[in-house]
Amino acid sequence: MVRERAERTEDYPLVGDSVDAVDDQPAVSTTQKFQERDFAGTSYVPVYVMLPLGIINMNCELDDVEGLLNQLKILKSANVDGVMIDCWWGIVEAHAPQVYNWSGYARLFQIVRDLKLKLQVVMSFHECGGNVGDDMHIPLPCWVVEIGQSNPDIYFTNKEGRRNTECLSWGIDKERVLKGRTAVEVYFDYMRSFRVEFDEFFENGIISEIEVGLGPCGELRYPSYPAKHGWRYPGIGEFQCYDKYLMKSLTKAAEARGHSFWARGPDNAGFYNSAPHETGFFCDGGDYDSYYGRFFLKWYSHVLIDHGDRVLALANLAFEGTCIAVKLSGIHWWYKTASHAAELTAGFYNPSNCDGYAPIATMLEKHEAALNFTCVELRTLDQHEDFPEALADPEGLVWQVLNAAWDVCIPVASENALPCHDREGYNKILENAKPRNDPDGRHLSAFTYLRLSPVLMERDNFMEFKRFVKRMHGEAVPDLQVKPNKEHTKLQGTDGQVAN
Repeated sequence: MVRERAERTEDYPLVGDSVDAVDDQPAVSTTQKFQERDFAGTSYVPVYVMLPLGIINMNCELDDVEGLLNQLKILKSANVDGVMIDCWWGIVEAHAPQVYNWSGYARLFQIVRDLKLKLQVVMSFHECGGNVGDDMHIPLPCWVVEIGQSNPDIYFTNKEGRRNTECLSWGIDKERVLKGRTAVEVYFDYMRSFRVEFDEFFENGIISEIEVGLGPCGELRYPSYPAKHGWRYPGIGEFQCYDKYLMKSLTKAAEARGHSFWARGPDNAGFYNSAPHETGFFCDGGDYDSYYGRFFLKWYSHVLIDHGDRVLALANLAFEGTCIAVKLSGIHWWYKTASHAAELTAGFYNPSNCDGYAPIATMLEKHEAALNFTCVELRTLDQHEDFPEALADPEGLVWQVLNAAWDVCIPVASENALPCHDREGYNKILENAKPRNDPDGRHLSAFTYLRLSPVLMERDNFMEFKRFVKRMHGEAVPDLQVKPNKEHTKLQGTDGQVAN
């Protein structure tokens, strides 16, 4: 659920240049084996690793160059295809409109190029911080924050009037409230500056993909479940359409339908931590399926799709000839209820009698954009054991979203939603990456591992990760025993860290 998990680079062990020796050391485990699918000879799925949030500081300087270089060499030894990095709007355009500082990223990209790795780059137009696990804060540009102090309606707002400063409301996409520019123009100018600044990295193919941030955590969704506002899993979240610009849009839509009294948000949709059955709107037979409910939810999701449509059109202008992608969050809790409440508040009109992801896939297909989806490592059974009350179904959700994208023939990439270091989680990723017996041979176009951390650098964890990369690449691996779920498999003669 939480995408941004910060691990500071200064906490990393400065490990050596190679871990090839790891494969030659026996694992000590008494765990019985289970049947694993053989992925030797299957399709090659590229594997990228997301770099830490704080790798570029607020002065746009690259921190701990030597430590980073060593860690990238280790990743290279595992034959990963490349790395993913956030380019933070709040760092690059921090102090004044259209004054960009790319210096730290330039240094980082040179290091990645010298190691012959590829780059996935995220245009991060959101704030970092405020989510569980975050230990750093990267706000929006200070000049944007100043505008927000006098005009707080530039932010998403809940029904109680509480503003969420994580990203800008889609209501100002076409409003000239940012020093004479619309929000969409600001995003385009930023992307165009990046494309010009790093032209050589595009021309030589080092930058393989641009992921365009479209909302909180860089995902195409409303900020409906903000931890900093008290949301806790598995709360249904709240609608975020109460800024004056989105309310103006709702009013216009209601009047066009001839029902001006529908120009309001639901008054019985509960609160951040409500359950569906506790509300009149989301309960079975609730107002979500009334004439008004269907009108409101369709408008709410249409605003989301329109935002993606506008920004991706300009992204294609800025990055012509380069693959672009959009990240979609895996909101799997309450999936086994009729209303799918958590998805509805996030902007996905996906109740049990409607496919909410097909229209999004169609919009992405229009712009030839790839879909990056999360939570491919989660197992429904585990969710039932840990949070039975959440009625979650991550496997069902993953299958629905992947098929919506594949049905319109767009590339589908993925990443893990939560830290993953065990073989069971990796096997789940592999099964989703290369579905068994698919008559069309469909598979993920790429996988991004979240994220480079000291825990990943521990010897037994890295050995498991390296094995996973081989299988994603379609290579044969030795039939190693499986580690216990609750403890590490120890390697003989090691101290728990990757050896030089």
